[in-house]
Amino acid sequence: MQRLRIIFAKTSAMRFTGHLDLHRAWERAFRRAELPLAYSQGYNPHPRLNLAAALPLGFTSQAEIMDAWLEHTLPVAQVWAALESALPPGISLCQIEEAALNLPALQTQLEAAEYLVTLLDELPEMATRLETLMNSEHLPRRRRGKDYDLRPLILKLHSLPPEADGLQRLFMRLVTKEGAAGRPDEVVEALGGAADAARVHRLRLILSS
Repeated sequence: MQRLRIIFAKTSAMRFTGHLDLHRAWERAFRRAELPLAYSQGYNPHPRLNLAAALPLGFTSQAEIMDAWLEHTLPVAQVWAALESALPPGISLCQIEEAALNLPALQTQLEAAEYLVTLLDELPEMATRLETLMNSEHLPRRRRGKDYDLRPLILKLHSLPPEADGLQRLFMRLVTKEGAAGRPDEVVEALGGAADAARVHRLRLILSS
């Protein structure tokens, strides 16, 4: 048995592909690549692919993390070459390395995620908005019928130099743990912007050491 940790980019061609469909795309890629993907035991076996964190629809990323288990050990270079020719447009490999079989599940190792957010509609007095938000003790929000506090989920938030076309940009580091994950689109709304007028790109997933 071999456990591989794969870091990949999800680009604009797949930005509207949901989490389950992304999982299926990887499963098909392993089959096309004729790699010996391992399956779980039991009545309804499923491929042993473990994505660290779901990426919301419309977001892109350069740092998605997935663990994949193979039935037997293969050279990493061979796995890379096989997958590279089998992956659909919108997924590109960044890194593959072997991971210890006894490591805990990826979701339990997640600590935070970093994002680059580009605002399509200008927000005036951005510095004041950012200062007010970061000085707030609480930011009550409601998601899927449940109330929660967004403020403790925001670890870092600051503006970046604008794009060449003048669009405002923000850097965010948000808590990303099981049962407690900050969403960049909700931070945009808390700043007074519209979530559907922001482009979100995940820069990094941070795992516990």
